[in-house]
Amino acid sequence: MSKLILVLSLFFCLSSMTAQELNCEVIVNAEQTGQSNLTVFKTLQTSLSEFINKTTWTGTTYQNQERINCSIFINISSFDNETFTGTIQVQSSRPIFGSSLISPVFNFNDEQFTFTYREFEPLNYSENAYSSNLVSVISYYVYTILGLDADTFELEGGTPFYEEANRIVTTAQQGNSAGWKGSDGTRSRYRLNADLLSNAFLGYRTTLYQYHRLGLDTMHKDVSKGKQAITASILNIKKMNESRPNSLLMRVFFDAKAQEIEQVFSGGPSVPVTELKEALNRIAPLYAENWSKIQF
Repeated sequence: MSKLILVLSLFFCLSSMTAQELNCEVIVNAEQTGQSNLTVFKTLQTSLSEFINKTTWTGTTYQNQERINCSIFINISSFDNETFTGTIQVQSSRPIFGSSLISPVFNFNDEQFTFTYREFEPLNYSENAYSSNLVSVISYYVYTILGLDADTFELEGGTPFYEEANRIVTTAQQGNSAGWKGSDGTRSRYRLNADLLSNAFLGYRTTLYQYHRLGLDTMHKDVSKGKQAITASILNIKKMNESRPNSLLMRVFFDAKAQEIEQVFSGGPSVPVTELKEALNRIAPLYAENWSKIQF
């Protein structure tokens, strides 16, 4: 009996040690095409899920409980043979230390998504070679998710992941698909990656660390201290906004965080919020309704 327990313990230990980095839910919706019952969409969804969740993306070993929870929602608007057009919504979150709660980190809707896909074709990522726009886009967002998650735990911890995403930006340009070049608009994959790697936007990455590690992760011990750290992190990003107003990263931050900020400052121990509300209304007026609910 003891030998059996030892064998089972070793099995489960090895299973957790070989776990990949992401726990990603993939949904492919093709209702807009009028032919959503075609098997190619289900096959695509399954293939993408296996590609993301079974690929080893880094040299770091992740325990099962350490895998990053994320979701990818692909909305197919049209397709012609093996060419698909649509949007891709990418979200990720991370746990809050000392609680059972999770915190949204990334919420991004990419409207420049066209790709070719042949049913049952293998999906493989190669660091130095272009495979397809589908593989490039998905791999790009995987490394962006990894980078943003790392930035919430360690100051500028996401740099190597953003650099890998940048290599994807460079190699994917040869495919001539939208989203990979500086001329592709202010919400492109190119712009998001360039800003994440730019010294001009280090304030955003500093805020990610302060907000999560110094703020949310300390609230299980001292709620007031955690709130004060979150306030300081938002005032820090306000400074960045003064020199780089209306940046993509500012929108990315509040698209993920607006509801959470409202909830954090709408209950529990009271802390001064006058300066915080003024900053929020100045840098993220789109969410004024959320900020109006912060009462103390």
